[in-house]
Amino acid sequence: MVKNLSEQHSLLSNWIGELRNTEIQGDRMRFRRNLERIGEVMAYEISKVLPCEDREIGTPLGISVCKVLSRQPVLATILRAGLPLHQGMLNYFDRADNAFISAYRKHHGDGSFEIELEYLSCPSLEDRILIISDPMLATGASLVKTIHMLKEEGTPAAIHVVSAIACTVGIEYVRREQPDVTIWCGAIDEELTAKGYIVPGLGDAGDLAFGEKTQQ
Repeated sequence: MVKNLSEQHSLLSNWIGELRNTEIQGDRMRFRRNLERIGEVMAYEISKVLPCEDREIGTPLGISVCKVLSRQPVLATILRAGLPLHQGMLNYFDRADNAFISAYRKHHGDGSFEIELEYLSCPSLEDRILIISDPMLATGASLVKTIHMLKEEGTPAAIHVVSAIACTVGIEYVRREQPDVTIWCGAIDEELTAKGYIVPGLGDAGDLAFGEKTQQ
């Protein structure tokens, strides 16, 4: 299932526009904050479909029956680009457990690349609700490999993926390899370059948030 939040205009569309805008991208703090705000909106939208229960809450004047989450999710992100989006989700799911994965593209001289996973810090995921944040869903290769790695820590009850911008190629690949995943995105672009970058996209989210890196 794919949830494209740009199908209906909201403030999220404005923040996506700022992420793409080359005249604004030079402000790293603003770039990170926009990703964080998108994460907050995504967390709110996802919360609507999570299991809840009625609970009696004592107030100074009596008892109120309130709907609350039945259980807390596990928030996972792919280092380093996913950190601002993850923080936005953590602002709302502030009692959630967390998981962190190191994944990067190892480039070769002929322009090809492969996905390298080197680090995982994660609680047990058995029967947990797992929410993975990755700002750019391009080819989908790193995301699918990440999901495989996370499933070694237990079988989640449900998996949600959050991206600011996704490409149709990546969406189709994830749905083919992991059909039980729900994808939440702020916008969907149609084109992918030979090097695996989304067009028009926004560029390299990790570099724009934290500075340029040397290629491995």
